[in-house]
Amino acid sequence: MSPERDRDPAELLAVAETLYQFMAAAVRQQPREISLTSASTLATVERTGPRRITDLAVIEGVTQPSMTALVTVLERSGLVERQQDPQDQRVVLVALTAAGSDYLRTRRRAGAEAFARLIGKLPPDEVAALLAAAPALRHLHELEDERREAARPPALRTEEHVR
Repeated sequence: MSPERDRDPAELLAVAETLYQFMAAAVRQQPREISLTSASTLATVERTGPRRITDLAVIEGVTQPSMTALVTVLERSGLVERQQDPQDQRVVLVALTAAGSDYLRTRRRAGAEAFARLIGKLPPDEVAALLAAAPALRHLHELEDERREAARPPALRTEEHVR
């Protein structure tokens, strides 16, 4: 039998539920200066480079008018800027500003520091277990990135649109 078939589905589900609860707690404790959709949009632009508003709306799962309003708020906050597409002057792209990059970096750092404080409260054997699990958690993150990328319409996939 393969190792995958030896795994108890109930145990895997219990681990998945714990990870999900942990992620939900991470989201809940993030500062609320901007909405989760705004933060996700900033992260998308950081990861994929400047994008059209229509592309961002599809990627983030919102309507184009909603994304236009969201980008306007982010622009007024200095986190993004609108730029002309160098390949087609009629097209406007949304790009991350230095302030947007700083915001994302600060937000991630604050979240990581909060979890580091919690990890510091664990007994040494549990810290060692988390350290041992770190490669698997990074791999889970990579698999989720791949799943999300594959779910996008082909024209919006990162490899094809990185600028």
